[in-house]
Amino acid sequence: MADLRLQRNFGIAAHIDAGKTTTTERILRYTGMIHRTGEVHEGAATTDWMEQEKERGITITSAAVSCKWKFPTEKGKSIPESKEYSFNIIDTPGHVDFTVEVERSMRVLDGLIALFSAVDGVEPQSETVWRQANRYRVPRIGFVNKMDRIGADFLNVVKQVKEMLGANAVPLQLPIGAEDNFKGVVDLIKMKGIVWHVETEGMTFDEIDVPAEMLDEANEWRAKLVEAVAEYDDTLMEKFFEDPNSISEDELHTAIRKACIDLSIVPMMCGSSFKNKGVQTALDAVCRYLPSPTDIDAIEGTDPDDAEKVLTRKPDAKEPFSALAFKIMTDPFVGRLAFFRVYSGHLDAGSYVLNVRSGKNERISRIMKMFANKQNPIDFIEAGDIGAAVGFKDIKTGDTLCDEKHPIVLENMFIPEPVIAIAIEPKTQADVDKMGMAIAKLVEEDPTLRVNTDEDTGQTILRGMGELHLEIIIDRMKREFKVEVNQGAPQVAYKEAFTLKVEHREVFKKQSGGRGKFADIMFEIGPADEEFLKEGKGNYQFINDIFGGAIPREFVPAIQKGFEASMTTGPLAGFPVENMRIRIFDGSFHAVDSDSMSFELCAKSGFREAGRKAKPIILEPIMKVEVITPDQYMGDVTGDLNRRRAMLEGMDTRNNAQVIKAKVPLSEMFGYVTQLRSLSSGRASSTMEFSHYAQAPRNIEEEVVAKAKGNKVNA
Repeated sequence: MADLRLQRNFGIAAHIDAGKTTTTERILRYTGMIHRTGEVHEGAATTDWMEQEKERGITITSAAVSCKWKFPTEKGKSIPESKEYSFNIIDTPGHVDFTVEVERSMRVLDGLIALFSAVDGVEPQSETVWRQANRYRVPRIGFVNKMDRIGADFLNVVKQVKEMLGANAVPLQLPIGAEDNFKGVVDLIKMKGIVWHVETEGMTFDEIDVPAEMLDEANEWRAKLVEAVAEYDDTLMEKFFEDPNSISEDELHTAIRKACIDLSIVPMMCGSSFKNKGVQTALDAVCRYLPSPTDIDAIEGTDPDDAEKVLTRKPDAKEPFSALAFKIMTDPFVGRLAFFRVYSGHLDAGSYVLNVRSGKNERISRIMKMFANKQNPIDFIEAGDIGAAVGFKDIKTGDTLCDEKHPIVLENMFIPEPVIAIAIEPKTQADVDKMGMAIAKLVEEDPTLRVNTDEDTGQTILRGMGELHLEIIIDRMKREFKVEVNQGAPQVAYKEAFTLKVEHREVFKKQSGGRGKFADIMFEIGPADEEFLKEGKGNYQFINDIFGGAIPREFVPAIQKGFEASMTTGPLAGFPVENMRIRIFDGSFHAVDSDSMSFELCAKSGFREAGRKAKPIILEPIMKVEVITPDQYMGDVTGDLNRRRAMLEGMDTRNNAQVIKAKVPLSEMFGYVTQLRSLSSGRASSTMEFSHYAQAPRNIEEEVVAKAKGNKVNA
């Protein structure tokens, strides 16, 4: 049985182009898993294995790798001497279109290295991944990368992490030199300098005295470090007031570890992954400060038969087995793989587990340890580890797998809603069946990809997180599944919402000889209550206020189902309905002619009739946009944003460039990157991510409704 105290499950997350994959590649080189460093720009990085990733130089799918790191400890320190640590590392994408890859990784990881560019600091996607880490309470270490680049400023990034992310960022190092002169770091705990050897790819380094010109600054920041840590530990606080120098290195490490796991501080480090500097000290920090599975509280779940009953599972191989499937992947050689994190117990290859969602037992014929897209078979897996299962029939993202004698439902993950759609159709008859199979596999892999058939046009509609997301999906259909498709222009995924509460009575009668159909319901339809939405229980609020048996209890679920099914097609323009409240309060039934189907159909026709009276409105997706532009193009860029109905939220300066922050409707942002390039002679750049849905202006609403009705007329 492996020592769980020496296990680390952590991810690497950041904004686009901060150096996540480059850092992962260096980790694999230093841990001996690869013998030649592959570079992202050459398409040779281990974790960027997809063809699209190699071509574009971006990460699209999160990749899991396992490796071991010998932590060079000294006798008498808090961590055992020269112990070998086992790492499960997930390299995540930075692009907002693939944010679900980060989301599901955060759900199962114990720790995180949050990367920041020393030049650009905290960027929009940095904020997004930080929020995701907060959602799952993931302890993290900050690593400021690209210290060799012009404009690198470590302490400025630390300040931004404090101000923009609200984190207690505490530097553990100071850089020796910056930009072209970046040589190494000063370790503020040891008060020693570390200078890496370029000729050995940073494998070796010299430990030197703190450079004389940095001594005052190093003493000042060490005092701040000791003070920040002492605030967290009463014993250290007493020592700090008596004599700050009496606090030992070991005491500092222990206190930083406690504070990091408790999310009270974020230790900040720096380096340059591309230039092979600082990655080893970051790995040492992972061993020292990030939690092992045993440091995390016992995982909580609920009883499948009683949602109110809370169950716990400790990270122990002797506990009943429980795991969460967080990703499904299709491999051309082994078929479908389910990535899962084991929270408790022991699972042998070839044994059975219960899938709580389906209520069926699944045979896990083989268990794999993943190394990007390569699989290494293992005989068993235990608590605290991450693996992949092969041979199952029906496992989906978010399913709980557990011991059938001790069922438990673990908390699922947050899946963002798609904001953009395209219509696709097969090019030839031979592509029809292949397209259906390809879409089924892609939807299974990617929970943010939704598919439906437009009832009026018969077209297949794909919905996703952005233009790039859908572009990659179409590309994968062509390459992996050999399906040729025609595609329409991207469309905004509008939604509808009700603004008025109205009461309505719907009677459903059908008589065609023999037994008929009868249902009668009185209900109130309108927007969901604010308290309900704040509690995050979804966007469909159903209230049953029927008394005295006006409608038998067994028909109420059918009514609920009928209204829920109707929400996919709103009364105004056929878009999905957001945040709806239904309250049923009266009705009647027929002893012979009434059944569940009658009441379900009655609810659907009632929704269509009453929905028109409840003053539906169109909601449009609003994007958070950040534009970085040189001063001379500032006026043109802001003028163009204003023409796009932007709400400007602020401007600041970053490395002699202007940063404009705005909220802009997605419908106005198609083709924006091309326009921005022409406005700024190619010198400005922008990033965009989904913010929220908001009511569309009257003229836009009329345009959207007319277009939707026009499509139906043409069909």
